[in-house]
Amino acid sequence: QVQLVESGGGLVQAGGSLRLSCAASGRTFRNYAMGWFRQAPGKEREFVSGISKSGTSTNYADSVKGRFTISRDNAKNTVYLQMNSLKPEDSAVYYCAARYFGPGTYDGTTRQYDYWGQGTQVTVSS
Repeated sequence: QVQLVESGGGLVQAGGSLRLSCAASGRTFRNYAMGWFRQAPGKEREFVSGISKSGTSTNYADSVKGRFTISRDNAKNTVYLQMNSLKPEDSAVYYCAARYFGPGTYDGTTRQYDYWGQGTQVTVSS
């Protein structure tokens, strides 16, 4: 099992940048595919980005392609989401997610996850 703690959220003006971090507990972080989701008030949670165990594969929602970048540091048990050119519609609670695939198994991205963090608020003012 893994525990996830997000940080880095805050208030930023449109066009600005933020970097979210998600720190994971445990020694097997490298065996988890990781992802970021977000949920705005009154809306369903939506996929933002995912990264494979090794970090070699990534994918993004169309709404954030070219503006957001996901990365991970397996030595630090941390996954990041660099968010540039932020828009008011990016305002939401951002959640980190993890899914275990185990050593020597699938090393790709996924949109289905088993573990979730508590979320960090991102607010973009116009």
